[in-house]
Amino acid sequence: MNGLKSKNVKKIILIIITIGVIVGLVIGFTKVYDNMQESENQTSKESTVSSNKSKTISNSSDTNSSTGSKTTSSENADSSADSGSGAGSNSSVSNSASSESGEVLNITNGGTYDLSGNYSSVTINTNNDVTLNLNGAEITSTSGPAINVEEADTVTIVLTSTNKVTATTTEDLDGAIYSKADLVFSGTGSLEVKSNYDGIVSKDTLVIKNGTYVVNSDDDGIRGKDSVEIQDGKFTINAGGDGIKASNDEDTSLGYVNITGGAYTITAESDGIQAITKATISGGTFEITSAEGIEATYVKIDDGTINISASDDGINASKKSNVATPTVEINGGNITIKMGQGDTDGIDSNGDLYINGGTINVTGNSPFDYDGKAEYNGGTIIVNGTQTNSITNQMMGGGMKGGMQGEMPGGMNQNGNMPNGKEMQMNGTRRGR
Repeated sequence: MNGLKSKNVKKIILIIITIGVIVGLVIGFTKVYDNMQESENQTSKESTVSSNKSKTISNSSDTNSSTGSKTTSSENADSSADSGSGAGSNSSVSNSASSESGEVLNITNGGTYDLSGNYSSVTINTNNDVTLNLNGAEITSTSGPAINVEEADTVTIVLTSTNKVTATTTEDLDGAIYSKADLVFSGTGSLEVKSNYDGIVSKDTLVIKNGTYVVNSDDDGIRGKDSVEIQDGKFTINAGGDGIKASNDEDTSLGYVNITGGAYTITAESDGIQAITKATISGGTFEITSAEGIEATYVKIDDGTINISASDDGINASKKSNVATPTVEINGGNITIKMGQGDTDGIDSNGDLYINGGTINVTGNSPFDYDGKAEYNGGTIIVNGTQTNSITNQMMGGGMKGGMQGEMPGGMNQNGNMPNGKEMQMNGTRRGR
């Protein structure tokens, strides 16, 4: 009996030892597995953060926050927010994309994006509206536009703090900021733009509501195709071509510039302000130094303080479209024009000239030159320091146009036009676009 009890005790002890060994092995394997998983996760995170060259935001989630190099999709939005070095955000309004690494940012979905820090380029390609909040952003591209809108409905750029955009780009994508969509600027911050071609370009409508802009460009400073509409802001533009320009010459309802306010210092090798159809100024202060100050088929000035120093014509209406007879119409404002020596005109219209109000002070050899009719209905006219109540016509000004009858040698008539409606123009354009 005692032997049987001893055997049972031994069996129990053996079972207990076996169970202990099994439990120990299970615990040990569990710890090893957990350590392996943690190591793999850490390696994955380090790999994601270390490759900070390009980021694509394409998810339908409302919020992204990261500075790492990765593709953010709806499946990994949460993990990407954890792996980046930027501050996370749970807002349903804004996508935060702060950067310190000079990354490439690709936006392929609509929404609002907060940009700060350094980027090498920002590209937008979506069917929806996109808002870029620039708050201390610096975007520098050496191989194309710094901000390139390939496709969108409307892109709005809101300026906060100080921002800078620099681009070495091509003739096809010829703007430091280049948009194939409607482009709107707003905000009270500042934007400095440097470009080897144009500064700010929209191939549709360009609207500027406010902000401070310093644009240095080898060609045009600010250019919209369909129109340029500026409500307010402060502008310093140094352009190798035109300062502000609307370039659509295909649709007579487009290609216009409309300025209602703001402060402008424009230095341009060609035109300070140029529109294909109509240039309208109804407010603002302007300091323009250029070959021609303001040029369009129809130039209309309702208000504003405009100082022009020109080496060619101060204000010029020339036939750039069929929207109307070339016309200069002045209804108000304070306009001071100082002309260079030679065959230059203060106000030159290849058609009609109407002065209905305002103060016009012209210093130069030829204050006025017009090919059609001129009407003085009000306002103050001062020519070379002397007030007058008549609009004189420079018979030999503006390329031997004013008042001469018959055709010029070589088949051109007095308007500088070729027979059969073919026109030879010098419109201040460096490149046909």
